[in-house]
Parts: sequence; C-alpha cells; structure tokens
Amino acid sequence: MTWSPDSSITGGAQTNLTSPTYTVVDDTAPAINGKQKVVTATGGTQTDVRTHTTSDPFRWNFTKPLSPKALPPANPVTGIVPSTPKNTYGLILQKGVKINAAGQLSVLNIRLTIDVPAGAESADPANIRAAVSLLVGLLTEESADLGDTLVLGVL
Repeated sequence: MTWSPDSSITGGAQTNLTSPTYTVVDDTAPAINGKQKVVTATGGTQTDVRTHTTSDPFRWNFTKPLSPKALPPANPVTGIVPSTPKNTYGLILQKGVKINAAGQLSVLNIRLTIDVPAGAESADPANIRAAVSLLVGLLTEESADLGDTLVLGVL
C-alpha cells in the first residue's frame, strides 16, 4: 500500500478540541519524491483553528528516498556487510500560527524522519511494521500531552 491518507482524518485528542476532524486534498509536492496534502476544512469543535492558505499553511509533505539504496554484498571471507546504507523517509507538517496579538503569522514545523536500513524491508518487515505501529500508537496516545507541553512548556 502506498502513502495515501484519506480525505477525512480523525485527529488525536487535544485539550479544547472536541472530536477534531480534518478534510484534506492533494496538493503538488515541491519534489517528485513526495506527496503533499492541505487541510481545507475542519470538523468537531475547533474554535480559532484556521485551514490552509498560501500565507497561513496547514499542510504536510511525505517524502521517500529519491534513489533508494540497496544492501551492498557481504565480504566473501567474513560474511560481514561493510556498511549499511539507510533509506530515509520524511514527514514535515507545517501550520501557520499567530505570534503576537497583532496577528503576525509564522510557520510551525514538525519534522519526522525514518531511516530504514537497506535490506531490512526484505529480511525483517514485521519489525519495521512493529516500529511504525508503536510510533503511531505512542503519538495517538500522547497527542494531548504533546500539545499541552508545546503550549504550556511543562513536561
């Protein structure tokens, strides 16, 4: 399956956001190795949450390696692979935020990269999937706490 989020996404629980949902549409990614979506509508109770515009973005871009690397051959004598290249996938989410009472905007950036050792997709796919499962579960479970920490500065 390819990276293809639905057009309607249920957001994680956050303080002061009740049953948040987001309607997203495809956008043109800045590079050929990426897919990009923008938020065009919100649902639930999300007072003061703005949707995407050019100067006030609410989007994410997911990229895959432009040139995926393969596992090099093992040393014929020792059987050891000399180095393990990584195939890096990345996610950046951008949201326009007001930085003062005058309404001046700046862009909040959230970056996530995943370095998959070449060869692991064939030799150990279950554990790649388990790592992703834990990541998603952790982010879902801790969504409100992460938001509170970013707003309140308290860990």
